[in-house]
Amino acid sequence: MKQPLSVLIIEDNAALAANIYDYLEACGHHPDAAPDGESGLGLLALNRYDAVVLDWMMPRMDGMTMLARLRRELKSRIPVLVITARDQLEHKLEGFTTGADDYVVKPVALPELEIRLRVLAARAGAAPAGAQVLEVADLRFDLGTLQVTRGGRQVAMTPVRRQLLELLMRRSPGLVRREELETLIWNDRVPDNDVLRSHMHMLRKAVDGGAERKLVVTVAGSGYRLGGADE
Repeated sequence: MKQPLSVLIIEDNAALAANIYDYLEACGHHPDAAPDGESGLGLLALNRYDAVVLDWMMPRMDGMTMLARLRRELKSRIPVLVITARDQLEHKLEGFTTGADDYVVKPVALPELEIRLRVLAARAGAAPAGAQVLEVADLRFDLGTLQVTRGGRQVAMTPVRRQLLELLMRRSPGLVRREELETLIWNDRVPDNDVLRSHMHMLRKAVDGGAERKLVVTVAGSGYRLGGADE
């Protein structure tokens, strides 16, 4: 039997929030709901959830403001799936920069939403077997604590980017093809839009930002690798 999840739905559209709530409850999960970002942030400060479904545009406090405060003030790394009508690349990049783990464009397909929440929650809560430390140059990833550092500086990671980084570090300096990275994150439900590129952009910014040596390398038309000079 699949483990039920405790999910907070932060959505100001009452009909959509009710649809998501009812569907997740029918799947055996334990949903909770908040009508805006301010209320949602208050619930997150008081309760433990496995994942969050977060609308972008809301009254009182919009989704991106709430997400930024969740990451900065509450120091929470809870998986957050953003739902929005905005599908332009710049909006995706803004969401991932702020700390989103996944992104679904409205209208929302509820079975896909539920599966994405399961994947995010499982990835965030997975305990690595035989904890170890991966190292490439001055980049260090402790699989026991899930702490990532670059030159002694702590690097903030979302669950999705940790998965990508772990595979790249294990294969370094070899090439990891796009298809393999997409399968790692989404299995056989790869989004039509290029969400992987957005995640890799944010991973590169986190790992290489401010560093003289750039480690995250794009191999045009093929995939990515970690280590070596840019091509």
